Amino acid sequence: MHADALLLAGHVENPDEKPSGPPANAVAITDGRVIAVGDSTALDALRGPDTALHRFPGATILPGLTDTHAHPVWGSIEIGRGVDLSDAATLEQVCERLADAADGSPADEWITGFDLDVNVFDGDPTGAAFGERFPGRPVSLMTRDAHALVVSPRVVELVGLTGRETFTDASAVAVGPDGRPTGYVVELQAMDLVFDHYPEVPVATAADYVLRQLRTLARAGLTGLHALDFTDPSEAVYRHIEEHGELPLRIRCSPLVPADSAPAVWRDIAGLQGRRGRRWHVEGAKFMLDGTADNGTAWFDRPDTHGENREPLWRDLDAYRAAMRFFAERGVPTATHAIGDQAVRFALDVIDEIGPVERGPHRIEHIESLPDDLLDRFAALGVVAGLQPVHGTRHTRADGTDKWSRRIGPDRVARGWRTRDLLDHGAVVALGSDWPIGPGDPRVGLADCQLRRPVEEPHTPPVQPGQALSAREAYTGMTASAARAAGAADTLGKVAPGYLADLTVFAANPLDLPPDAQPGNPVLATVVGGTVQLHPNSAEGTP
Repeated sequence: MHADALLLAGHVENPDEKPSGPPANAVAITDGRVIAVGDSTALDALRGPDTALHRFPGATILPGLTDTHAHPVWGSIEIGRGVDLSDAATLEQVCERLADAADGSPADEWITGFDLDVNVFDGDPTGAAFGERFPGRPVSLMTRDAHALVVSPRVVELVGLTGRETFTDASAVAVGPDGRPTGYVVELQAMDLVFDHYPEVPVATAADYVLRQLRTLARAGLTGLHALDFTDPSEAVYRHIEEHGELPLRIRCSPLVPADSAPAVWRDIAGLQGRRGRRWHVEGAKFMLDGTADNGTAWFDRPDTHGENREPLWRDLDAYRAAMRFFAERGVPTATHAIGDQAVRFALDVIDEIGPVERGPHRIEHIESLPDDLLDRFAALGVVAGLQPVHGTRHTRADGTDKWSRRIGPDRVARGWRTRDLLDHGAVVALGSDWPIGPGDPRVGLADCQLRRPVEEPHTPPVQPGQALSAREAYTGMTASAARAAGAADTLGKVAPGYLADLTVFAANPLDLPPDAQPGNPVLATVVGGTVQLHPNSAEGTP
């Protein structure tokens, strides 16, 4: 039998395995799967007249990198239509970015933005400055954690916000001393009131936004991602892309089960399981047990310095327990967003009660502050720890002057971002970015994971440096561990016969590079299901 494709490189590497036996430098692929790995001379027997031959001299072939926590559709739409505020460090800089966007547009046209640092405000976030600078203009800016909006007075007026709104989760419309809305809109149900008034983005336009971002992520080395959402227009966007071409990577979608939702909603989400296209499918259910520490909506065992961060997002904890059991009984693996220590504890308790499912492990996502007594429970229960180390390296500071650290206090800060400890206690640690909240380039996130600081800031003190991982451990978190997190350890996450041919080809072996050099390590190609996508860094060029 001849191979459909042969990839020849300098080295083949599985990060979760210590090198043993003779080195391999070639991979043979047929029908989308790896059929042989070994020396190029030995594999030459699989080469036939129709075999596609791809040569990458000196390069390293790794299992394809998978981001285990991302939001590709709404993230791409926000980026496509919004103002990037990631480098705006002051309120004046924010206003300058908005002024550039407003220039030449109708006075009543919406301006949206993303990645707003709430530290630009002297006190609590407020939209008053946007009303003064842009009178009559609807302005809505998503905060860096994506769990709040800061909106202008015109948005308050258009939406009809009063501050007296009630929600079934921890959402709120903040009010000032005068009892009027300040423009600070916290958590999903409240944010949805604003989103409902956003100008509609046509599906074709949204698909263009998404495809552009996915291609960028593929060029950075990703062959897959786990979308921890599946809201409109996700399905329409994925189908539109596949009707007109191909997704550049695999997407595993886990719909959100809204806080305090009813069984009818659970049944609808259960009915989505297995829905698929060529490279996307629905599997799993996402829960948000709490919110974020910066907003005061995380669930810790005791209040923070503001008297907040003391309640779950699911007000009815029996309903959360019932919903988790509902999905487990139907064989659906769950992923629970749990940031505060009490949220993590409760999620683990419920998972202990409902038991495992065959289709994949239950997961807990974020886990920003974790007490010692919970470290062993992940491995004991088979629960995957889904971590995004870039939140610790880029949203907090080693000196504790950031909002997260000031709010939760030094004792809980000392138990933050415990990547190393969880791994040492036997947990499966799957790494993601929470893109677009964190940088989507996996090389950046993996370098941060080793350095415990932004890779591009060599003089920035590391955050919890004792929690650093080695290069091999970090890359395992986006290969073999990512596959285990999806219940796909027998088909993904390894370069081996019988596995799906999802591969990332690096110019140099990242496991041999210092962390600072890894973001600049060119990705020559990505392979998804045996289809080779050459990137501009490749000597073979871009097809």
